[in-house]
Amino acid sequence: MAIDKVREYLKQWGIEGEIQEFNTSSATVELAAQALNVIPARIAKTLSFKHEDGCILIVTAGDARIDNGKYKKEFGLKAKMLTPEEVLEYTGYEIGGVCPFAIENDKVEVYTDISLKRFDQVYPACGSSNSAIGLSCDELYEYSGAYRWIDVCKDWDEELE
Repeated sequence: MAIDKVREYLKQWGIEGEIQEFNTSSATVELAAQALNVIPARIAKTLSFKHEDGCILIVTAGDARIDNGKYKKEFGLKAKMLTPEEVLEYTGYEIGGVCPFAIENDKVEVYTDISLKRFDQVYPACGSSNSAIGLSCDELYEYSGAYRWIDVCKDWDEELE
């Protein structure tokens, strides 16, 4: 199972036991926020886009949306999301459980969006549609192996805490 792969991956930081598994789905931002009893903006959603012969994963705040102009300026191409089949092929995770951890495909680049930085703790999925873990933004950045922080989102409230 994909969650087991994430659990094994997170062992290197000794936090594998902090993964939360729910009896209900956490496959969407709203469902994850309900399961965790947090505002939706604190959910760290992982979005996947086509990029040359690979893909780009961008971890954003739950209330953020990709700004096509910013994305094109950052990556030099139009934002085009992967199909569910491509997501599974590149990341090893199904939609609803996609996370930036334990990505074994060298054609995948992970980035973290600044929309997350307004929070002390955010909650990415852990490989299944009913899991999450609470991490600081610095931990998320480190554990995901992100290339860098980027600014490619819109519609998020900078003042929201």
